[in-house]
Amino acid sequence: MRLILLGPPGAGKGTQAQRIVEAHGIPQLSTGDMLRAAVTAGTEVGKRAKAVMDAGNLVSDEIVNAIVSERIDAADCANGFILDGYPRTLVQADAVEAMLSAKGTKLDVVIELQVDDGILVDRISGRYTCAKCGTGYHDRTHKPKVDGICDKCSSTEFKRRADDNAETVATRLQDYYKKTSPLIGYYHAKGMLKSVDGMADIDEVTNAIEAILAKA
Repeated sequence: MRLILLGPPGAGKGTQAQRIVEAHGIPQLSTGDMLRAAVTAGTEVGKRAKAVMDAGNLVSDEIVNAIVSERIDAADCANGFILDGYPRTLVQADAVEAMLSAKGTKLDVVIELQVDDGILVDRISGRYTCAKCGTGYHDRTHKPKVDGICDKCSSTEFKRRADDNAETVATRLQDYYKKTSPLIGYYHAKGMLKSVDGMADIDEVTNAIEAILAKA
């Protein structure tokens, strides 16, 4: 099962991706994590990425695509993967399609989480994660079962993203609609896009996604 989750910041992609990981045993591939891992491992493409970052520049699409390509060749991706944060643009989407085609495979489905922009401020400003295992929580809608203790790993340390506040949400949404939302039309035209009501209860969203995956 090879898939992409699309949706604006705060749509619930991280929460649903983690549930898919647990239900299907496939990894969630974050471009940030992959970049750091490649640099730490000292792979050829990791060295190229490190040189660019050390110079204070943004890593090119070509390098990111090479790191993604290298990562999905790993054994834990044999049964599939979830791409997280990539592709973000139409150029990157074309690169992913070409890369997968060269490997004799393709994406199975792209799932869009549809959310009312007006709700996103509350969602984003209230969310936080376990500093140890990364499990996500929310001040209002998804607190740990025991206050101050992570449900998954029992850690008592939590963290919030510095840009998870109302002041930066508008800018992040503008960036999403300018660069990433065109992917919705891109994958719709290819017959790969499925949409889910991201405003529904978390479990309902999960059930809707599972129904899609069962048919993919």
